[in-house]
Amino acid sequence: MSPSRAAPDPTAAARQLLARLAGSQPDHDPAHLRLGAGLAQGCDELLRPHFPAEPRPAAVLIGLVAREAGPSILLTVRATHLRHHAGQIAFPGGRMEASDADPAATALREAQEEIGLAPEHVQVVGYLPDHLILTGYRVTPVVAHVAPGFALRFDPAEVQETFELPWLQLLDPAHHVAYRRRLLDTEVDARDILCGQHRIWGATAGMLFCLRELALSQGPAS
Repeated sequence: MSPSRAAPDPTAAARQLLARLAGSQPDHDPAHLRLGAGLAQGCDELLRPHFPAEPRPAAVLIGLVAREAGPSILLTVRATHLRHHAGQIAFPGGRMEASDADPAATALREAQEEIGLAPEHVQVVGYLPDHLILTGYRVTPVVAHVAPGFALRFDPAEVQETFELPWLQLLDPAHHVAYRRRLLDTEVDARDILCGQHRIWGATAGMLFCLRELALSQGPAS
């Protein structure tokens, strides 16, 4: 019997991720564009006709929080009355405005508007490749270190609660669930992440798996 592999250390994995992303710039390369947990170029051909012709730019903040029990990732639960993605798990974020200098500015502004996260608690580290949202957006994930000690005050018009996903649960496949989900008029294979009473799926799960892949891989970050 082969020896069992030791579970990844979540603090070391988070530290490696931040080190590898340090100084990276927004990645708008179409070849790197993601849809869910995989590359958009490799998705089911039946989904391609649904790709937005000119997706609107948006950004989200993936905030890594250093906790005594180990690092965690800040997430929101969207308000149930919203027209799109009501009640879903999401990162704070939204579409880019003309006044935003770059995706980081969008992510910081939206995080402050949605959950009251003050920019002085946030240190932008780098970026993941853009993710395509079939509702019409090309989202740039902005990865940042969030210093503990912040106080949140979320906007009930957009967010009904916030919570943190422990890095250990993101790394541990025991918290991942394979699923067959209907996306538009096509059934696709998907993976969700379980965190207590929350089931994280869709674009948010895709970004988290991209984060996990980068944290655990040994190849180049690009």
